[in-house]
Amino acid sequence: MNVLSLFDGISCGRVALERAGIKVDTYYASEIDKYAIKITQKNYPDIIQLGDVNNIDFTQFIGKIDLLLGGSPCQDLSIAKQNRQGLKGERSKLFWKYVEALNIVKPKWFIFENVASMKKADKDIITKELGVEPIMIDSALVSAQQRKRLYWTNIPGIEQPEDKHIYLQDILESEYTDRLKSYCVDASYFKGTNLEQYLEKKRRQVVFDKPFKVGQFNSGGQGNRVYAIEGKSVTLSANGGGRGAKTGLYLVPKICCVAQRGRYNDDGKIEQKYELRFDGKTNTLTTVQKDNMIWNIEEMYIRKLTPIECERLQTLPDNYTEGISNTQRYKCLGNAWTVDVIVHILKYIKY
Repeated sequence: MNVLSLFDGISCGRVALERAGIKVDTYYASEIDKYAIKITQKNYPDIIQLGDVNNIDFTQFIGKIDLLLGGSPCQDLSIAKQNRQGLKGERSKLFWKYVEALNIVKPKWFIFENVASMKKADKDIITKELGVEPIMIDSALVSAQQRKRLYWTNIPGIEQPEDKHIYLQDILESEYTDRLKSYCVDASYFKGTNLEQYLEKKRRQVVFDKPFKVGQFNSGGQGNRVYAIEGKSVTLSANGGGRGAKTGLYLVPKICCVAQRGRYNDDGKIEQKYELRFDGKTNTLTTVQKDNMIWNIEEMYIRKLTPIECERLQTLPDNYTEGISNTQRYKCLGNAWTVDVIVHILKYIKY
């Protein structure tokens, strides 16, 4: 099989083809990130690099390509970006280069991937241009990561993958997690994580040094959220020591004060509000015992996922991205495909 892969990244498509048992005769890759190319060349030195997609003359591939792969940059499509410009955005407009390649090369099969959180208008445009309805597949079915993506392909008959029941705890090198599945690893994961990002914003997965379960409760009204670890209070990093720690371990304060206060809102109703204090002080003592509650929690450390753990979330071989800095490994892995989702799709190809 001859393959043309646009926006190739670290060549997850090649890994998937190999894992699906499909023989690759020639694999052409268009990529501009030097770190991604370095990873590709380490693992597959036979891949032919074409450079910038904007400079490719696709007429040279007419009648020569069996499979066209691609997942154009999603930054302008993803809900994670404020004021996203969709397919008109500087990076996501590269989708039109994929359309150009598809129309000129006319491969036997094609697969195009992008984020599931895009606006309906952009989704409809892509569907119209590619001529097929997308299939939404969550990587959680084949990996330990929640990662919902849309896949447009003319490979017929594709159904949802069976759940492999792979959980985050299964792929950790050490320590513990409170979740069955990891939050989606994105290209910004290299910036690190903290409890505020993890508990409040539901992103940037963390790993803990001891097993526990995390829960949360609201104090009612406009009260702040208070999190509990095995029945003991724990704060967000924004409220206590250690805020801004982006790498390494994060120490959760051992002792904190949870103060409950009542106030009247505009409707004349009392709202209860819990607050966490880390200054070693308590609020003013009153005749109401519950106005001050002291929680003594054990010291606990958290860390971010290792590059190997992120490789496992993308169902890549261990150390596939080894050879570049960890910062660049995280970026490359955040932009990568979940290999076993592509394997699932490829297995529907009938020769």
